[in-house]
Amino acid sequence: QVQVVESGGGSVQAGGSLRLACTTSDHPYSRNWMAWFRQAPGQEREAVSCISRIGTVTYFEASKEGRFTIARDNDKNTLYLQMTSLKPEDTGMYYCAAGSGPLWASCGANRSDYPYWGQGTQVTVSS
Repeated sequence: QVQVVESGGGSVQAGGSLRLACTTSDHPYSRNWMAWFRQAPGQEREAVSCISRIGTVTYFEASKEGRFTIARDNDKNTLYLQMTSLKPEDTGMYYCAAGSGPLWASCGANRSDYPYWGQGTQVTVSS
């Protein structure tokens, strides 16, 4: 069983920054793809960004403004999401997810591709 634990959430004012981190247990194959999702109150969970074990990155609609940067440190089994210029609409629960997608393919936004999930870390941005 792959353990996934997020940290780094909090409350910030608009324009502020946060760095989320996600640590996983040591199952490299199960972590080929790693992703950040977020869920705002009353809304569907949506993909923010994902990264493969070899560093291929995909940014989805929620992060295409260029304010978010995803990165991973395979030696530390850790995934990061650097968020800058935060807006109130970025408020939500942020989830880390891991899956064993193929390295030759770009990681995707489908929740079904990620069988391992953390409990989430809350991000609240006030105006």
